[in-house]
Amino acid sequence: MPGAEERLAALGIVLPPPLKLPPGMVLPFPWVNMRGDRASISGHGPQEPDGSLAGPFGIVGESVSPEEARASARKVGLSMLASLKRELGSLDRITGWCRVHGMVNSAPGFTRTPAVMNGFSDLVLEVFGPEIGRHARTAVGVVALPFDLPVEAEVMIKERMA
Repeated sequence: MPGAEERLAALGIVLPPPLKLPPGMVLPFPWVNMRGDRASISGHGPQEPDGSLAGPFGIVGESVSPEEARASARKVGLSMLASLKRELGSLDRITGWCRVHGMVNSAPGFTRTPAVMNGFSDLVLEVFGPEIGRHARTAVGVVALPFDLPVEAEVMIKERMA
């Protein structure tokens, strides 16, 4: 069975470069925090192929459709895979996706957050397969996200130590 790196190549997926932060912004934490064979991945948003934040921006169920938000959730996954690849050297070192905490910038009464976060989960399963890619997940609606992003996620994975 092909590994994650081979699947990415076969799917023609190109991961984005590091996030281009707004001028003057400094993050006092790492994108990937390694602790033994576990990695906690800080909250990521969707990125464009050039590393900038990806739109649409706004509230899901108002200015952003559920379908647009689902596409944004997939881009969140690509952003996270890029950070993991930079930290680990190869995505093939990932031996399991433990948990995904998805946050959706939701209009009052919007309850389809799980469908939005399926964009993220489907990508993980597509790249890693059902054994490594399966994960526990939370998909919650929140009143706001940084930079007016529609979706953000944080993750914990298990990896094969180098």
